[in-house]
Amino acid sequence: MSLSINLATSKQKKTQVTIFPALNAEQQAKLRGLLEQGLPTCSRPYLALARKIGLAESPFIEQQVIEQIKLWQQQGLIRRFGLVVKHRKLGFNANAMVVWNIADTAVDGIAKQLSQCPEVSLCYRRPRRLPDWPYNLFCMIHGIERAKVISQLQAITERLNLSHIEKNVLFSTRAFKQQGARYG
Repeated sequence: MSLSINLATSKQKKTQVTIFPALNAEQQAKLRGLLEQGLPTCSRPYLALARKIGLAESPFIEQQVIEQIKLWQQQGLIRRFGLVVKHRKLGFNANAMVVWNIADTAVDGIAKQLSQCPEVSLCYRRPRRLPDWPYNLFCMIHGIERAKVISQLQAITERLNLSHIEKNVLFSTRAFKQQGARYG
């Protein structure tokens, strides 16, 4: 008897689902635009966003924003939700773009290997601009000291057997802009 009651109680809990009103198209567009600028720096950023997009005050408006973001993540509209760290302000001033001249038949495989390296923060393929620019694969390594970044690159090169591949290291000298992508 108690088992069936527990099951019933358990079943009731599983079926309790709170449905939040969906945001309309205008509210969704406003929310996307605000998210591209970053979360408000306050104790309840989702509540602040809810108010900025004009949701009527209710106990659920903060959760409406969170549920909309979750939905966009499930739909693949938002792939990653995180911080854009101003790495230079944290002392990461030795930022190297390593450019590689890799045979077109091998570039995807090597890019996949480089992408697995924790020191590599970005890795992407671009077309060569011959005859002056033979490089077709680019990756970024951020560090505090140039010598350490060079050492990390050498270790990667040896570990992945890339010593025979032409490359060049371009350290940035000044940052003019850094922000997350904006699409609005």
